[in-house]
Amino acid sequence: MEYRLLGKTGVKVSSLCFGTMSFGGIADEKMSAAMFDQCREAGINFFDCANVYEGGKSEEILGRLIADCRDQVVITSKVYFNMGDGVNDGGSSRYHIVRAVEGSLKRLNTDYIDLYFIHRFDDTTPLEETLSVLNDLVRQGKVLYIGASNYAAWQVAKALGISRQNAWARFECIQPMYNLVKRQAEVELLPMAISEQVGVIPYSPLGGGLLTGKYGIKKRPESGRLMESKMYKLRYAAQEVYEIAERFVAFAKEHDFNPVSLAIAWVNAHKGVTAPIIGARNTDQLAPALASMDIDMTPELYEQISHLSPKPPVATDRNEEEGEYRFKVRK
Repeated sequence: MEYRLLGKTGVKVSSLCFGTMSFGGIADEKMSAAMFDQCREAGINFFDCANVYEGGKSEEILGRLIADCRDQVVITSKVYFNMGDGVNDGGSSRYHIVRAVEGSLKRLNTDYIDLYFIHRFDDTTPLEETLSVLNDLVRQGKVLYIGASNYAAWQVAKALGISRQNAWARFECIQPMYNLVKRQAEVELLPMAISEQVGVIPYSPLGGGLLTGKYGIKKRPESGRLMESKMYKLRYAAQEVYEIAERFVAFAKEHDFNPVSLAIAWVNAHKGVTAPIIGARNTDQLAPALASMDIDMTPELYEQISHLSPKPPVATDRNEEEGEYRFKVRK
């Protein structure tokens, strides 16, 4: 297992992060423990969670699993989405965050959370309020580092500026969606993260199962996230994503790769990525994800895979500057 620095923190994390969203849901406690052990045996020390996963059950199970190795693992949790029916049971206000973090600490059975994410940008709470309370949690030792999930690049940049201006703890990591059919992160998020030395742990490297080989233009399984979840149906509704999936799986088979391993390895090869978040229902499903570390992702292979899906346009729409026709300062 390769270990990489997380942003500017000096903390070394495994180059794969295991997402625990299945804990307490499609994976019962016994299977959750088996997958956790499988990850630890592979060298993974990085585990992602959130308070809303299975209504808190995922945190509870993860808390029990890390009890005898707390000082050897880096764990995350998140706050924003509603954990109750009250009008203030969600968001990123000081009122909600100070309550939510205590709930997560209790469920995780730990004194501190290594990396605490705001799960989504809050359109109604000023960033100053959110960042101020997160800074307080860092000063209190309840949280070691903070991060942002599902933020746009301008939102992260604004937050970094506010934190620097006030000498507050800054976002050290972001968690965007990123895979071969969802490449928007390449436009501004990943370049921003590289420039500002912010860690990146992208989720959904398999596109919710789209890139596993189960899906194609006229191919649909009987079960799976894209078939059962309204959110995933909306996220991957476009016909072209199934065309890309079919091309990708054909390429993987032609070159003797497991498509699961190859899709994760491609995401992991981007120079801005710290560790893709992998997940699974069971140990059999987890095995090819872990095997992504065995793929030699050469520049040539990376480019071949990249050409299987459209590259997103540049942020300024001056696409001519990507080629030889570029405006540079003459020396």
